[in-house]
Amino acid sequence: MKLFVIIVPIFFFYIANPSQAQSPRQSGNAFLSADLLQQQKDPTLNPISLWLDQGQELWKAQCQSCHSNLSETAKAVVQFPVWKSISSASGKLINLEDQIADCWSKKNGQVISSDAPEVLTMSVLLSDTAKGMSIQVREPLDPLIKKYWQEQMNLAGQIYVRRQGRLNLSCTQCHDQQIGKNLRSDIVSPAFLTGFPIYRFSWQTMGNLDRRLRACYSGVQASVPASGSPELRAIELFLKKRSDGMLWDGPSLRR
Repeated sequence: MKLFVIIVPIFFFYIANPSQAQSPRQSGNAFLSADLLQQQKDPTLNPISLWLDQGQELWKAQCQSCHSNLSETAKAVVQFPVWKSISSASGKLINLEDQIADCWSKKNGQVISSDAPEVLTMSVLLSDTAKGMSIQVREPLDPLIKKYWQEQMNLAGQIYVRRQGRLNLSCTQCHDQQIGKNLRSDIVSPAFLTGFPIYRFSWQTMGNLDRRLRACYSGVQASVPASGSPELRAIELFLKKRSDGMLWDGPSLRR
């Protein structure tokens, strides 16, 4: 039975385009079909346009009074996750959606989660505005905060190479060792974080990185972390730092 569990996932892989596997510093968009790329470029065909329209309305109603310059605010997209200090001895990693949810809660006196529709819509708008910016995740300067930050990086690095789930697979086995190959209907891309949130056709809606990571856990039949968990934030930091210097693609389409 153990031998069966290890071998079965390998049968799903086959070479789709060997040239793609030779360029590890590619975004996920490089692995889309020509039709999907064209749909992504055409706002009349791209379903993400609906979220962008809603985002513009929310920006004017909720954010513009405090953050007058959308382009300046969008720079946060390529800088998060960051360490948010709660006290001199504690804190946590937060991503962009966490920050949006916190701002919303303070402004409206209503606590909402980081995966609430309003938060996702604003994240889509900021992501689109940040398109073309260089990813710049920086270590904290404060030695104590840097220590906590590095601990999260180390944790995520361990998770990235750890086999888990009933399929006994790790992140690196797919996203470093099988780049450019087909996994069922998907082409495996490198683990670079350059274009979220995504509209995934299998979801028929937008989803943030948090949701995509949990789908990966589910895909290998591992225990799925709760939405917003520290583990998921650590992995996001690791992937974003791994993508440092790459250009942000904005919200993206996926199969």
